Amino acid sequence: LFGLDRHPSIANGTVPLTLELLSPAHRPMQTTRDLPGFWRGSWADVRADMRGRYPKHVWPENPLLAAATARAKPRGT
Repeated sequence: LFGLDRHPSIANGTVPLTLELLSPAHRPMQTTRDLPGFWRGSWADVRADMRGRYPKHVWPENPLLAAATARAKPRGT
């Protein structure tokens, strides 16, 4: 979902989806119906916590400008 600046919805954009954002261990980190608000607001706190727990994964400072990745950080970084 990195880089997504509009919240996903159904029914021609009238019903926003409830997103459950998961950690790399597939545990819930956050539930939101406002993804852009999450990126601008509580993402900084979630990012700080997740960087400590999962240092091998990418946790961008600005998720709206970040590209999604299929893997954790390359070896040696």
